[in-house]
Amino acid sequence: MKNATTLMLIDVDTPDSVIANEAEISAQNQIHLSCLILGSGPELSYSTLGIPPYGMPSIPEDWGDQIEAAHQKQNERVQQVEQILSRSNVSGDVQSAFCVTSEFRLHVARKACISDIACIAPNLRDAQDTWREAAHGVLFLSPIGLMLNGSPGSPAKHVFIAWDSSKAAARAVHAALPYLKTAYDVVIACFDPVATADADGADPGTGLAAWLSHHGCKVTVSQFPSGGKEIAQCIMDRARETGADLAVMGAYGHARMLQAIFGGTTRKMIGQTALPVLLAH
Repeated sequence: MKNATTLMLIDVDTPDSVIANEAEISAQNQIHLSCLILGSGPELSYSTLGIPPYGMPSIPEDWGDQIEAAHQKQNERVQQVEQILSRSNVSGDVQSAFCVTSEFRLHVARKACISDIACIAPNLRDAQDTWREAAHGVLFLSPIGLMLNGSPGSPAKHVFIAWDSSKAAARAVHAALPYLKTAYDVVIACFDPVATADADGADPGTGLAAWLSHHGCKVTVSQFPSGGKEIAQCIMDRARETGADLAVMGAYGHARMLQAIFGGTTRKMIGQTALPVLLAH
């Protein structure tokens, strides 16, 4: 990842230690760290006469003061993060996106399009709307991958690829290529593969293995039965068994609406915090 750019998505409450740790890792590996602070003003409450968009907003008398205070807090945080990066001697920049939450994805996408990989500060999990919009901006509106539960600046020794021959999985592998090239070993895992020409091919995973081998990767192909378990659980179990410190997988390979209703592998892998995972759509 040398000379790459990492986009780190944070908010005003992201601990200094989290930012400093990523900055130090980036400095050690000659990575440019671009921090985007996501923030919005206090939400308007609505009257009991209806609900948005039909309800009437109830605007407090000090609404303008609240907005100004939130904006000022964000600007102060920009300066504080700049100081953290300066102390770490890392190449970096800090930008601010102060807007309604639904527009976060647009600001995130704009920055992601000129970055190599993105990560989201763990504390944003407590702000579900911000977390969702940040992930959406990277996965659906940009060409790069999203890393969760790990530092994009840290090399991976053992990588586990959940491969299903989908476009999303292929994009994830392309996004992870810098990590795959330096890994000690790479496991390509196919769960319940369908060995037909129209599905996963006669020998699932071997084509990907050949391509990665041309890049100098040390690759092993394994096929696993799910045994009726959820695929997300299978990925975590098998990754743990192989000693993986990074899992690579496609995000939302099926209809997002179905995954939102029934759960889905992507949703469960995003929700877990035990295994570093690199996702792409």
